[in-house]
Amino acid sequence: MVRAVAAATSGASIDLAVAMSTPGRFVVRAPRVPSLAHVPVADRPALSVAQTLSKIKEQGKTAFIPYITAGDPDLETTAEALRLLEACGADVIELGMPFSDPYADGPVIQASAARALAGRTTIDAVLSMLKEVTPELSCPVVLFSYLGPIVRRGAAKFMAAVKEAGVKGLIVSDLPYAETCEFRNEAVRNGLELVLLTAPTTPEERTKEIAEASQGFVYLVSVNGVTGPRANVDPRVKDRLKEIKQVTDKAVAVGFGISTPEHVRQIAGWGADAVIIGSAMVKQLGEAASPREGLKKLEEYARSLKDALP
Repeated sequence: MVRAVAAATSGASIDLAVAMSTPGRFVVRAPRVPSLAHVPVADRPALSVAQTLSKIKEQGKTAFIPYITAGDPDLETTAEALRLLEACGADVIELGMPFSDPYADGPVIQASAARALAGRTTIDAVLSMLKEVTPELSCPVVLFSYLGPIVRRGAAKFMAAVKEAGVKGLIVSDLPYAETCEFRNEAVRNGLELVLLTAPTTPEERTKEIAEASQGFVYLVSVNGVTGPRANVDPRVKDRLKEIKQVTDKAVAVGFGISTPEHVRQIAGWGADAVIIGSAMVKQLGEAASPREGLKKLEEYARSLKDALP
């Protein structure tokens, strides 16, 4: 996202992200994972990302949006992790599609993507897994991808497959701002919300344009640079939140560099409608001694962050 954020700050382009898959049925086998009633999706209110966040905002709460990488350590574990995160209180889940050149990401997510690709995780495999799991989830899933895999498949074909997998939103981290309109139209045709990103140094006029064009929510990147935990949250985020909220009623989510309950409380206190936690969440699964241990650590960590939110 270095290029993406740089483009945003120069007023030339902005970013977003998404996708991957394997065939077969994925079944939860974790006794420690809180069980959910597997109600068919047709019997549940299928809320969009925007509707979900609006509902939480009306309740005076801040939404919890965890991020994990698809296929790390494997897709069976990813399927279990999606169910677990919803049981831990995730309001929206961001799922990263592993990519061979994740230049917007720091070392934690780069290593995670490398492990997933080494395990032969593919776009089709990820989407197949999601098609099995999303009917059991009440929270929407947003797919985070780089532009390359989408272009290779073709935007129309890619988005149709993503829709069929039950995904509600899409982030394309290196999508040039000039191409946003075309992608957004294709997303709308497939009932997908295209989320756009803005950075602390994005020019004011460009921020307004991004806020108007973004769907689902406006993604405020808290730092200039790649993903990864930081010791402190950039104080400029507080002012940026105020500025963005002056030009849009859409939910504003803050991500990048957030890793502790203290960070989460601070950002919620500044008025963020949602908090996104990525690298620190990915670490719980990817660096554990076993998938089972990783799920246990993920559950403990997710609950600690959810408990810190109002």
